[in-house]
Amino acid sequence: MSRKEEIIYATLELAGKYGLKAVSMSQIAERIGVRKPSLYNHFKSKEEIVSAMYAFLREQAGKNRDAATDYAALFAGRTLEEILKCCLSGYLQFLSDPDLLCFFRVLYAERSTAPAAAQIMLDETECMIGKTKALFYALVVHGKMKNADVDTAALSYAMTIHSLVDLQMDRMTAAQSGMPEHVGASPEILAFIHWFSKQMEVTP
Repeated sequence: MSRKEEIIYATLELAGKYGLKAVSMSQIAERIGVRKPSLYNHFKSKEEIVSAMYAFLREQAGKNRDAATDYAALFAGRTLEEILKCCLSGYLQFLSDPDLLCFFRVLYAERSTAPAAAQIMLDETECMIGKTKALFYALVVHGKMKNADVDTAALSYAMTIHSLVDLQMDRMTAAQSGMPEHVGASPEILAFIHWFSKQMEVTP
């Protein structure tokens, strides 16, 4: 493990315990057993550590995901509902990475007051919307979905799924159940996908 990775994991551990705002560069240095000035050889600020943490953890969590989706293979023999459930399963598997899940839970708690946390959540949401738009345009091209204001449909779908995942995370936090090994689809998410598919599927 590189020194940068040590710093990232130490910061994540401390943030998980005390919250991101409460973590100082001094605490991070102490946690990995170095003097504070040596941290600045790798990162200029805590905000820079957080940005690097997001990129690193996202890359680690996504290692088993294909860089480019083979839409023809994904769509073959599947209904619109089955395709959307398959994509959701991949997204939830991605979110189930323990380190990434811990990081997001810290960000969820602080995004209303910490600009760095809010920016990362904004980036993640925009990434989700962009991927949903690409998926929906491919579904239209392959005759799996109606060509009815695809951009708005993608935005509506992505933000609804995003909000329902937020609801699920809030329930886990409220129940103090700890972080699960896997984030599964809630009944509300499955019901929404079923309803959405019925509205948007191409009927023979």
